[in-house]
Amino acid sequence: MRRFLLTIGLALAAWGVAAQTQVPAAAPAPAAAPAETSLGVKSANVFQIAPGADADPKYKDQTNAERGQVQPGNNAPMWRAVGQGVTGYSSLPKSQAPEAGNLIQPFVQYPGSRLASAGESWRQVRNKIIIPYGAALLLIAVGAMALFYFSKGTLELHGQETGRKIERFTPFERSAHWANAIAFVTLAISGIVMAYGKFFLLPIIGSTLFGWLTYALKNLHNFAGPLFAVSLVVVFVTFLKDNMPSKDDLVWVLKGGGLFSGTEVPSHRFNAGEKVVFWGGVLFLGAIVVGSGLVLDKLIPGLIYERSTMQIANMIHGVATLFMMAMFIGHIYMGTIGMRGAYKAMREGYVDETWAKEHHELWYDDIKAGKIPAQRSTPAAASAPAASTASV
Repeated sequence: MRRFLLTIGLALAAWGVAAQTQVPAAAPAPAAAPAETSLGVKSANVFQIAPGADADPKYKDQTNAERGQVQPGNNAPMWRAVGQGVTGYSSLPKSQAPEAGNLIQPFVQYPGSRLASAGESWRQVRNKIIIPYGAALLLIAVGAMALFYFSKGTLELHGQETGRKIERFTPFERSAHWANAIAFVTLAISGIVMAYGKFFLLPIIGSTLFGWLTYALKNLHNFAGPLFAVSLVVVFVTFLKDNMPSKDDLVWVLKGGGLFSGTEVPSHRFNAGEKVVFWGGVLFLGAIVVGSGLVLDKLIPGLIYERSTMQIANMIHGVATLFMMAMFIGHIYMGTIGMRGAYKAMREGYVDETWAKEHHELWYDDIKAGKIPAQRSTPAAASAPAASTASV
């Protein structure tokens, strides 16, 4: 018992000596006052933004660094600056890419709407106005032609063909027309697939094949565009003389071209309907489509190709193209299944005398009177009427 008490006493004594000689733990240092920066921002471990400090790029660098320490991966200030249109650095030359330093277009507060970028506004106009209403316009045009065909059928000749042929289109005229027609159909098909293919093709062929198809059609579209532009100019110059308006066109318009009455209205080489297509489709809409297309292809020298420029050109190009396609749907219908002999005239260049008299009586009368020289051909040379060898 005595030995046990002695052991306890020695242990307590040793513990007391150790407690007296132990170095006390350092007391926590008082919190240092937040350092005041040159921008008047007091910050320790808390990220703060001073009013108006976003304008200083040094402050942005500092705040981004501090945010990276306390909130790793949060780059909100950088993306806020991007949304405000702050220009960064790019190695691309300013002359070729003036907006290369801007990641996105600045956000704009439009009256009565939410905050949105110009790019988002363009996307909304394209997807919610141009695409759906354009599709409706094309469907209406196709539906109208189908309704007319099933109610009236193909316009046939009332008289018997004589076998005597009159040259309606020269080889040069046909070449110019077919070059323009092939380019137009190429552009129309590729444009429809790029604009509407995701609705009717993508679910059928899948994303991979659809992606390759649209990529190929996009390049085909870009190369066919300049060909269409050149051929359009050639077509305009070639057929300008015979598409000049005349007083007889007013009579044709007032009578609806005889399409509903069944009686042909006399017209010259081209009737008023064809002249409307020429001036409204070939010249007016054609000039808009070609001009906006050249902008999108970046083929106009000296033009600054900014995002806004391309967006405006894209919208103008889409609207004008849809109206042109709707107009040309009627032209293609009348030139193929709508009128017997019309397609053959553009393919071979000749029409029967009866066809010329019934569909373009004033043109036929001028040829017969010798006012317009025309080259004629017949199965038997002996039955051919005397005529000049010049072409119409």
